[in-house]
Amino acid sequence: MRSRCLPAILLPLALVHTGCGSVMSGRNIGVERYDFGTTKDGTPVYVFALTSPNSSGEVVARVTNYGATLVSMLVPDRNGKLDDVVLGFDDVRGYQSANNQYFGCIAGRVANRIAKGTFKVGDTVYHLAINNPPNALHGGAKRSLDKVVWDVVEAPQDKGPAVAFQYVSPDGEEGYPGELTVKVTYTLTAKEELRIDYEATTNAPTPVNLTNHAYWNLAGEGSDTILDHELTLACSQYTPVDNTLIPTGAIAKVDGTPLDFKEATAIGKRIGQLVDTATKGYDHNFIIDRQGPGLALAARVYHKPSGRTLEVLTTEPGIQFYSGNFLKGDPGKGGVPYKLRSGLCLEAQHYPNSINQPNFPSTLLEPGQVYRQTTVYRFSVH
Repeated sequence: MRSRCLPAILLPLALVHTGCGSVMSGRNIGVERYDFGTTKDGTPVYVFALTSPNSSGEVVARVTNYGATLVSMLVPDRNGKLDDVVLGFDDVRGYQSANNQYFGCIAGRVANRIAKGTFKVGDTVYHLAINNPPNALHGGAKRSLDKVVWDVVEAPQDKGPAVAFQYVSPDGEEGYPGELTVKVTYTLTAKEELRIDYEATTNAPTPVNLTNHAYWNLAGEGSDTILDHELTLACSQYTPVDNTLIPTGAIAKVDGTPLDFKEATAIGKRIGQLVDTATKGYDHNFIIDRQGPGLALAARVYHKPSGRTLEVLTTEPGIQFYSGNFLKGDPGKGGVPYKLRSGLCLEAQHYPNSINQPNFPSTLLEPGQVYRQTTVYRFSVH
């Protein structure tokens, strides 16, 4: 594990320009802006450091307007030692490289998979890029939300230091209908929580399913494995998939399967039962046991050596647990290789391929409606 430092270049928020015409004015307590390099087409990109105002270990979250991406999360262990627990890269060029497996980004317009890249709205059939053959994955191949520079817009500071990003996806981008305006706000609260609030509106019916795709390792990014992490999921059911990882439409109980995490279980304990299946490990959508609307506890991860605990609370109906089955040693921050299963994802979202499954919660957004989603990542030590 490695402690991470912030870049040396510090600029006031009053100077923030995204290159798309928007400006964040003023200076916010607990929010600092740093250069994060330029994209391949020469667009400057920035990273924003959010420092929790009352945390004992000075928790810091860093997010960039490229892909509205969570770059790092510095949290203390039980001895107060800070480590970065999010996999990623040191500058924007890393996020534009072939080594980027959606590290920390906002995935969309539709996160997860759409069967054969095809869906129907009304009488019209739409076709998407097949970037995860034979399916579409995470919004597209060239202009999905993780691959664009977002505008920086005003963010409310009442819950803690915050930064907000906005992107207007034009009608037809990546094959999706309607102009979609998306806003994502990151807030670091005094309770050592990273809160992500999502909003979206459209001028034509279109599917929307957004999530954050952070890879976590509570031992510190660059550590060898997450198989020793203990996972609890507040989920008694999941959506079985076919050999292309598209849900069959069935709802099944986790009882008696390697997917039963209702009690805290080491991730590595039963993963061997899945490595020769289509998922190559854990890559499943779990249905959250919720008692009503609002935030519900979906997942808890505990790393005994460091004492760090991560809890995920969300307003979404499902959570995708992915055990980093396709990490293959490509270099991340500081050039350190990210080995197989050295990061885990807990992606709060609607179910995969919902637009083609009428019995799943709907992902269709209509004009006049507002898509809203909130997910909270809560940290503690024990």
